[in-house]
Amino acid sequence: MIRSYVKVVAVDAAMNVFYEDSVHFDRDLPEFGTQGGVHVHQDGLTVTSPVLMWVQALDILLEKMRASGFDFSRVLALSGAGQQHGSIYWKAGASRVLTSLSPDLPLHEQLQACFSIHDCPVWMDSSTTAQCRQLEAAVGGAQALSCLTGSRAYERFTGNQIAKIYQQNPEAYSHTERISLVSSFAASLFLGSYCPIDYSDGSGMNLLQIQDKVWAQACLGACAPHLEEKLGPPVPSCSVVGPVSSYYVQRYGFPSGCKVVAFTGDNPASLAGMRLEEGDIAISLGTSDTLFLWLQEPTPALEGHIFCSPVDPRHYMALLCFKNGSLMREKIRDESASGSWSEFSKALRSTEMGNGGNLGFYFDVKEITPEMIGRHRFSPENREVPAFPADVEIRALIEGQFLAKRIHAEGLGYRVLPKTKILATGGASHNGDILQVLADVFGAPVYVIDTANSACVGSAYRAFHGLAAGTGVPFSEVVKFAPSPRLAATPSPGAAQVYAALLPRYAQLEQRILSQSQGLPE
Repeated sequence: MIRSYVKVVAVDAAMNVFYEDSVHFDRDLPEFGTQGGVHVHQDGLTVTSPVLMWVQALDILLEKMRASGFDFSRVLALSGAGQQHGSIYWKAGASRVLTSLSPDLPLHEQLQACFSIHDCPVWMDSSTTAQCRQLEAAVGGAQALSCLTGSRAYERFTGNQIAKIYQQNPEAYSHTERISLVSSFAASLFLGSYCPIDYSDGSGMNLLQIQDKVWAQACLGACAPHLEEKLGPPVPSCSVVGPVSSYYVQRYGFPSGCKVVAFTGDNPASLAGMRLEEGDIAISLGTSDTLFLWLQEPTPALEGHIFCSPVDPRHYMALLCFKNGSLMREKIRDESASGSWSEFSKALRSTEMGNGGNLGFYFDVKEITPEMIGRHRFSPENREVPAFPADVEIRALIEGQFLAKRIHAEGLGYRVLPKTKILATGGASHNGDILQVLADVFGAPVYVIDTANSACVGSAYRAFHGLAAGTGVPFSEVVKFAPSPRLAATPSPGAAQVYAALLPRYAQLEQRILSQSQGLPE
């Protein structure tokens, strides 16, 4: 259940996708009146989705599969992904309904009265600033919360959403017997009983101690009473949580031995779909740029997020988001390359690595990582200058974007290893000259991969891994025959030396700009 649709993919024993279909909430369920699968409330901050819309979408999807002749009897295991942070509130008595579903009726007709909150907060909600400040204060500040849970308090994170519901709607909270994430909610529908929250998606709540993988008592206490019993104990992401409910065996013909593997969040599932391994990094070069990192020893910070890995319980993944992505690249293309990507690429090829020591920062909208706005250009002597020649401007933008990504990734504990691969996706991953700069700055080969379905395919891979769970077979072994990414760029000779000198300079200049913007001495 990813944001504006619910989607299914099925893979065979050779990891090839042989079936896919989807149900779009706005188009296929217009009676719920959503836009992009959500309702934005009058305050512009509160954003919710109707829980029964999600249930009905699953009904429609399974009926579409049945009508197409899909052979459910061949399904050995299933798993799934849900949009991160969203929460579902099961009403007292709902578990009895879940365990005694009639195969003669669709799910949505049987679960009408099972929820204490009908419009569930989702990842786009930003109405909980007060609860975020309360949570940080309760544990000793933003950095303390980040060290404990992997992130400072964010409005969309589930703990803060639960706190708001408890404060503003205590009656609904008291009538709630279980709180699920979107992922564990969807898994519960397949299990016919409450599915536990997995470690990886549970890391996006500001409630899970990511080192010990237990609920953080100080955070639970700061959010709402009796919260631990409403959440249930969390489980490793590769857990087989049980067999599929008899409802699906009788209604659709699933085999009774079909295993349900814990569902996880869409971002962790994407990491699985891209088959990241230790030391790897994935960069989605879209409207905003997102980094997915595989970490062994995380160092939580005030920026970015650290989650437990969805494929290896000993390791971690990190997420960093940069707002000034493709729109910033398009602006500089329009200003400095007459709107032409081929001219833009020519400028990258005609300028040297390191750009003669010229460095630039380009943030036309307020950046998240780091928090700053504006354009700043520096000469080799670290003097701020008003403009660069067009070709220098283009390289300064691309080098600056990738230097920032490497610096902030290393700030979370990431290290480039000899076996590191970079997987590039998104619009700019089609530009080989941009990818060459990426390979040079990180000192690692860049591969491109089709990620149109990465969260869904990752869920299918995780289901496959679940079949081998308990045997100690690593995820990488299970997916080794899946389609491979394509090599797009390798580091140029001498790149390591050039960027080893530029990285500390870029970090110092970033600090200088931040200090100036905050009126602090440099």
